[in-house]
Amino acid sequence: MVRSSPSTIWSPSLCGRDLLLPGGDARMRTPLRFRPFLRPMVWGGRGLKDTLGKELPTNDSYGEAWEISDHASHHSVVADGPQAGRTLRQLMLDDGAALVGDWPGTVFPWLVKYLDCHDWLSVQVHPDEQAVQTLWPGENSKTEAWFVLDVRPGARVYAGLKPDVDVQVMAEAMKAGTVADCLHTFEPKPGDCLFLPAGTVHAVGGGVLIAEVQQTSDATFRLFDWNRVGSDGKSRTLHVEQGLASIDWNAGPVEPKHAGGYGTSTRPVWQSLVECRYFELTYVRQSEPFTLGGSGQMQTVMVLHGEGTIDTHHGPMSLHRGETVLLPAGASATWIVPRGGLGLLVAKLPAHRQAA
Repeated sequence: MVRSSPSTIWSPSLCGRDLLLPGGDARMRTPLRFRPFLRPMVWGGRGLKDTLGKELPTNDSYGEAWEISDHASHHSVVADGPQAGRTLRQLMLDDGAALVGDWPGTVFPWLVKYLDCHDWLSVQVHPDEQAVQTLWPGENSKTEAWFVLDVRPGARVYAGLKPDVDVQVMAEAMKAGTVADCLHTFEPKPGDCLFLPAGTVHAVGGGVLIAEVQQTSDATFRLFDWNRVGSDGKSRTLHVEQGLASIDWNAGPVEPKHAGGYGTSTRPVWQSLVECRYFELTYVRQSEPFTLGGSGQMQTVMVLHGEGTIDTHHGPMSLHRGETVLLPAGASATWIVPRGGLGLLVAKLPAHRQAA
């Protein structure tokens, strides 16, 4: 349902300076912005710079910007403010409760990214909690959600198995290089949101810019890589046995949920897009000042379109398309002031929490 949310509209009594929560390190109560970790990918392009304003360090094709990560392969570094230079891992170790709130895990629950799928992401699958224990010990399962920001004509998403696709059909398709024929496919539109539980076979490409929230995991098994070679002239490894063992054979066609009025509407919107045991995602569109946070819940905020500012105890923090901010659980209600229309993807922990 698309609706406006009166609880998000700003009033003077909700200004962050008036609702500072007692106890703990005051530095853990202010919004946090991290330096993006930029990853070159064979399927990437230059959209992270051209559309989202990321400063790409080389002329390579970049596919991912890790905005918030506590994964062992990269711990995000705070970009500015009183915690500048510290890693998310350090913050979790120092006072994880002030940062995340009532969370049973010791690792930050999500990996938050932007993806530039200029070319084709491999047809792939991520293991669930049971499969990952044997197929990738020490890693987490990987359930994820995509929000489509921009699309080139001819781009497509592949998500979920067609009816009657079983392990034998898929194994034969992997040998023949016809895996894509086993998958449901559609042409995405800006504002589409896809929920991809672990075990769902998927791919995307042809020019799609995506905001992604996922479990903290990098466990991926490739089923098909479009017969291409990497920069070294070699084909990337396919994971036949692990991939087949990770597929949820009941994960059928995935259809997108569209954010109402995305990029066109001028009215306030507060729309639930995803609810699962790892995260809940909401599309927020506002043109007047409003608040987020302040309820003892950690939230991450990705700027999908527009710009504005966040009022912090250390001065205003600018918001631009392609940026991401973490609102700690110990923070007071955060006053957000749009400049024109501002569209956000807000993630929070569900009521029934599941550690990564």
